[in-house]
Amino acid sequence: MSKQYFGTDGIRGTVGKAPITPEFMLKLGWAAGKVFAQDEGRQKILIGKDTRISGYMFESALEAGLSASGVDVMLLGPMPTPAIAYLTRTYRAAAGIVISASHNPYYDNGIKFFCTDGKKLPDEVELAIEAQLSEPMDTVPSDLIGKTRKLEDARGRYIEFCKSTFPRELSLHGLRVVVDCANGATYAPGPAVFEELGAEVIPIAVKPDGLNINHNCGSTHPQALQEKVLELRADLGIAFDGDGDRVLMVDDQGELVDGDELIFIIAQGRQQDRRLQTGVVGTLMSNYGLELALRNLDIEFVRANVGDRYVLELLTEKGWLLGGESSGHIVCLDKTTTGDGIVSALQVLASMVSQGKSLLELRQGMTKLPQTMINVRLPEKREVASIPQVQDAVKAVEAQLSGRGRVLLRPSGTEPLIRVMVEGDNGAEVAALCRQIADVVAEVISA
Repeated sequence: MSKQYFGTDGIRGTVGKAPITPEFMLKLGWAAGKVFAQDEGRQKILIGKDTRISGYMFESALEAGLSASGVDVMLLGPMPTPAIAYLTRTYRAAAGIVISASHNPYYDNGIKFFCTDGKKLPDEVELAIEAQLSEPMDTVPSDLIGKTRKLEDARGRYIEFCKSTFPRELSLHGLRVVVDCANGATYAPGPAVFEELGAEVIPIAVKPDGLNINHNCGSTHPQALQEKVLELRADLGIAFDGDGDRVLMVDDQGELVDGDELIFIIAQGRQQDRRLQTGVVGTLMSNYGLELALRNLDIEFVRANVGDRYVLELLTEKGWLLGGESSGHIVCLDKTTTGDGIVSALQVLASMVSQGKSLLELRQGMTKLPQTMINVRLPEKREVASIPQVQDAVKAVEAQLSGRGRVLLRPSGTEPLIRVMVEGDNGAEVAALCRQIADVVAEVISA
């Protein structure tokens, strides 16, 4: 069965437009409660949110729906998405609900679920919730209505968990770190973690007002962080997105260090400490330079489809522990169950401290290759990569690159576009070859 509401990362959209409405959230809370209440015993579900203004409205609607289904509710308040995954697991809750649209602007919002083990819901549970949504809503007898309470120490518990993922024998003493919290869910726990581990922390974008989440700050807009690192002569900068599951960094020269480079640094550090016994999972969009750098270290590398859900699936299938995306969504399964920006940043800092090297020095072990992407608009969504003329054009370019780069044709998931991407060791050649394939695609679809 296909899903009507759930996508690869929950349910997301513009506030006030279906399905991101209070009415839908009320029904969604009730439907989820009905599904999870089928297990034996009285169930509890955690609700957390990021800092966007609509989160309060949707929190109330979900709470009412869950209570009507007979499920108890624990409110966490503004907390990073990975914190909700962690607390769901430690409290043995039936599920955790995150109200967040991640890196999107404040006028968007969404819902993500975690099951009792802190992982994303399996397809069959999402389908069961969608099936329940089509049923008429009712309310359990008054003596069975769910109760609600706030979890007062949620933030402290999460801070202590994050600190526990950093080696006990190491300290961040002597490091000056600028931390950009995107006016989002990490605004309180983020700076506290690094400060309590010994760093001198200069926090920015830590004054959320419900409307400024991700606005000219955070991992999607790192320019302010880059400027602040240079201005203060800091050792590095750390940028989270609105819900705290992604991280990018800035070295002491003000240069951005993306997710591919961070994954390399973590992998290299773990190999040196003999803690990396397996390979690394990237995505179809991971820079070819990451693949080459890991190959030089004899670390196996495989690619999943774009999306943290697919990275997690492939990690689980292979029994590996490290993977992620260039966007900074990094998964360290030996530390936690989902992408966690704070935890991922701590793994990079552990490599820095244990090796006595700066972020700039560590990133030099990987060279990002030039990449060109051209979007070719299609008259309608259609399969393009299998057209013989396009396949011939791709094969010709791959032959010319001959192990020095790669070609990727990827359809957009939301628009009638085909994304033509070429990577290689020569920027001018890459741009020309990408245009060569894009021209063939455009010619074929217009014929």
